[in-house]
Amino acid sequence: MTMGNKFDAVLLLGYGGPEKPEDIRPFLELVAKGRPIPKERLDEVAHHYELIGGRSPINEYTYKQAKGLENALSENGSKIPVFVGMRNWHPFIPDTLKDMSDRGVKKAIGMIMAAHQCEASWERYVKDIEDAIAETGVEIECEYTAPLFDHPLFIEDSADRAAECFEQIPPDERNDTLILFSAHSIPVPMAESSPYVEQLTTTARLIAGRLNHDKWRLVYQSRSGRPQDPWLEPDVCEVIREIAKEGGRYLIVQPIGFLCDHVEVLFDIGIEAKEAADEAGITLIRAQTVNDDPKFIEAMADEVKRTIGRSE
Repeated sequence: MTMGNKFDAVLLLGYGGPEKPEDIRPFLELVAKGRPIPKERLDEVAHHYELIGGRSPINEYTYKQAKGLENALSENGSKIPVFVGMRNWHPFIPDTLKDMSDRGVKKAIGMIMAAHQCEASWERYVKDIEDAIAETGVEIECEYTAPLFDHPLFIEDSADRAAECFEQIPPDERNDTLILFSAHSIPVPMAESSPYVEQLTTTARLIAGRLNHDKWRLVYQSRSGRPQDPWLEPDVCEVIREIAKEGGRYLIVQPIGFLCDHVEVLFDIGIEAKEAADEAGITLIRAQTVNDDPKFIEAMADEVKRTIGRSE
């Protein structure tokens, strides 16, 4: 292991997802463990996975992001291994920490694969690391990178993805086309105790500014939990119907709350929201997520280097 600083590894922390149809139910049971998610909602989500091919691409993309990050760091003079630990699927975080310890890792940079912070997207991963270290007895310290919500290269890459959508819209319709920047809905109390909405708004504002396009809204998707509990709104499908009633003909939906494709992107936007748009008579174009695009990988590498720099 080559080390150019006091950190000797990067640990990419992902959500995880099912890799084949037989994984879907066990995966959903893990996700729902200890949380008030109705069985009917889990049945719905299981069907959503079936409709996108019986698997999620999130693990594949997380590994591509990890490999891309490792290569980018190496090319910039920081030869440091990048490990992957998943919260809800293999390789689970405790297993990865044990592997890292066996390979001599003592201090790692943790990169949580979420651009916007709330208890579910951030603090749970930090606590998972703390619990896994206590459970396994490994001696690894972990410092975390800052979230990427306003990183210039993340914004630039996201704006590039939206610009690709505008190319598919007739020139005389582009100025009137609304961009819906979409993110996972969360319970209102969780949102009120975090910078989640503020960070999402910043991301949306910066992308729109780079596009020089002022027609945009922040919307939410993929609501789960008990129906009686308040979650962030408006829902993307409701807004699509409103826009159609107001005479809109084209619409771009960019899922800025997701750093790679998975069920929330491919089904909730790619199928469910698209069907809502078709029924309302409006053309929906979905912007690609950043996935393992080189510009986004550079953003990840830059944030790791900033973390290294802060510790020197």
